[in-house]
Amino acid sequence: MRRILRSLRVLSLILLVLGAPAAASAAPEGQMVWAVHISLAPVYFEPAEAPGIITPFMLYYALHDALVKPMPGNAMTPSLAESWAAAPDGLSYEFVLRKGVKFHNGDQLTADDVKFSFERYRGVASKSFKERVAAVEIVDPHRVRFRLKQPWPDFMTFYGTPATGAGWIVPKKYVEKVGDDGFKKAPVGAGPYRFVSFTPGVEVVVEAFEGYWRKTPSVKRLVFKSVPEESTRLAMLKRTEADVADSIRGALAEELKRTAGLTLKPTYMPWTQWMQFTREQWDAKSPWADRRVRLAANLAMDRKGINDAEFLGLSRVTASIIPHSFDFYWSAPQYPYDPAKARQLLAEAGYPNGFDGGVISSDMVYSSLAEAIANYFGAVGIRLRVTPMERAAILKANQEKKLVGLNVGGSAAFGNAATRIEAYVGPGGLYVYGNHPDIDDRYNIVSEDDLRMAAHQTTMYVDALPTKRIEP
Repeated sequence: MRRILRSLRVLSLILLVLGAPAAASAAPEGQMVWAVHISLAPVYFEPAEAPGIITPFMLYYALHDALVKPMPGNAMTPSLAESWAAAPDGLSYEFVLRKGVKFHNGDQLTADDVKFSFERYRGVASKSFKERVAAVEIVDPHRVRFRLKQPWPDFMTFYGTPATGAGWIVPKKYVEKVGDDGFKKAPVGAGPYRFVSFTPGVEVVVEAFEGYWRKTPSVKRLVFKSVPEESTRLAMLKRTEADVADSIRGALAEELKRTAGLTLKPTYMPWTQWMQFTREQWDAKSPWADRRVRLAANLAMDRKGINDAEFLGLSRVTASIIPHSFDFYWSAPQYPYDPAKARQLLAEAGYPNGFDGGVISSDMVYSSLAEAIANYFGAVGIRLRVTPMERAAILKANQEKKLVGLNVGGSAAFGNAATRIEAYVGPGGLYVYGNHPDIDDRYNIVSEDDLRMAAHQTTMYVDALPTKRIEP
């Protein structure tokens, strides 16, 4: 790792490897500067408010730990829980906690912390947990049981992956002492790095926690620097002011590839990006309420052209918000690029000369995608104004259903089709502006086969053993 820090500058780094099991090594040393593409905000220290996107997990993985979480080679790795099992009837899940785990302030991890962390969870999918979890029961100080109202086959996907932050544990006594606001100012976790300082909008500094149960990190200090401007991130790499920089695309990515000593590494996550219609789609007086107009918008976009320009063709064009790697993914048919047909549909809808489509918002990182979409729409007569926003601000506005017009959104949160639909399509979803009753009815159906599977299948995971399913 020290050699990497001295000689290699890469585009993207998966922080998960910093806590991966390994043989004993020397004390941590050195510093890594990570130029991140977002403005750092206190909300990213708080697992209870996980917003259904992957962004805050770069800090969760540093500061905190979960009962179960993805690690290299295992999508559900035993972490603070050394094992867990589902009851034969599918109505409860029991976790055995790892003994001797300490939070950064010295508090011992117990079942009280697990129960407390779950009950204060208010992020994406909190509604589903409240509707489906009857109680969290402390069996003993190192054993906790989640009792369900009915079998829920997706429980571990919602709880044990970064689809939500519900399985990430914070210290009960400390949070009760300092309060929610105090916790965001000085977070305490059980992860490989402890909080040192935070300069709002500028940087977060963390240092290796030598009491981390899994393995003390090799790098002593991580400095997350907020650098929203893409060209500045690249310049920092060139001047060796940063060791890692995220999200460098398009012409700048081509320049990076040509720069000696720098390496461009595409990072493949369960990330999909899309343009969504917000509240106007549900307003009968808006042009966006007309299905022909929305279809015209789909036909106006050259998705392959955007992929080639923005991501050097490294991304995969899709017609679904569900990543192709997710369980229950359905490969929806893609819309062709057909601007002539788009103009025809607009004329049929009563807009032969186009119309003012209002704004298209995006976070500042992906404003270039919003601009590309606005240009394609303008070519068929739909006039848009691009409105970039800081990421934390646009997330909050989206959650509060305050965005208007169009929005360039996306998510790289783990999970399956149900977790993604829960947040962005399903009834009451955190980012849902309106619903179709027929879709809601289908989403709420739990089939007899689902219940039978939950009732007749017991799954147990044990630390240091290959993950496997044990049939009763």
